Amino acid sequence: MSAAEDDASVIVAVVGATATGKSALSLALAERLDGEIVNADSMQFYRGMDIGTAKLRVEDRRGIPHHQMDMLDVHEDASVARFQAEARADIAAIHARGRRAIVVGGSGLYLRALLDVFEFPGTDPALRAALEARAESEGPGVLHRELSSVDPDAAAKIPAQNVKRLVRALEIIALTGSTQSSLPRHAYAAPALTIALDLPYDVLDPRIDARVDAMWAEGLADEVRALEAAGLREGVTARRAVGYAETLRHLDGDLDEDETRALIAQHTRRLARKQAQWFRPDPRVRWIDAPRDHGDVARAAADASSLVDEADAERRTR
Repeated sequence: MSAAEDDASVIVAVVGATATGKSALSLALAERLDGEIVNADSMQFYRGMDIGTAKLRVEDRRGIPHHQMDMLDVHEDASVARFQAEARADIAAIHARGRRAIVVGGSGLYLRALLDVFEFPGTDPALRAALEARAESEGPGVLHRELSSVDPDAAAKIPAQNVKRLVRALEIIALTGSTQSSLPRHAYAAPALTIALDLPYDVLDPRIDARVDAMWAEGLADEVRALEAAGLREGVTARRAVGYAETLRHLDGDLDEDETRALIAQHTRRLARKQAQWFRPDPRVRWIDAPRDHGDVARAAADASSLVDEADAERRTR
């Protein structure tokens, strides 16, 4: 650790499932801790993807700087490696200003790449092209079965039709001899505190349903129509986002409005469970009760601030 890193504040990460109140808590914490916010929601990287990602409007950010938002056009692919480099630079600059970096999001891989010791294996264009050609000629199922034989843990997490991730997993094994599931885990690259919001599904699910209805009323279909004109269908990442993929089907005439809202809510509930499952196994994560309503945000912020005080005190005694 460098001297600058040694003097820096503990990074605070607010994580958890979608619709648990991360944005509201992050604003309250930033005000308490003189902080700036670093977004780690991969879908909020995209310009114009506002309603469907529940992105805070600029006028609702209370003058608090937000980094890593609106960096990409919808036809571009998000890159974990690029995010790691740029977001770490943002954190260093925030701490150099004497302020606190508050990372917020539910995208587990991006959070891990930012906060943890996480080095990216190299690439081999020829090997990648050969694997992609095999996926095209033999079908991705062949690659998935091959991955299952050498790294069953990774294969269980990668859908059989996700060619991009299958190719990358097999490329890593071929180049390094190591599996994705053996990559380093649970080791912060710099002092950090991860706070996760816990909300029972019997409370979260109705909240998700209400959020989807509100997004639709706010104009989600019009937003997707505008993004379609900006190249949404040509993108690999953005067009698959929950809320956007289903609305594209609606614009194609495959789903009516009620079917679209119901499918978005169903997929959002599924996403929320996956996000919660991502963070549960990490023993470093400190769980607090998510705010139940607007009036409960102050209580959650006080709970989170107490954990930050503990982390700061522990760091000073080391």
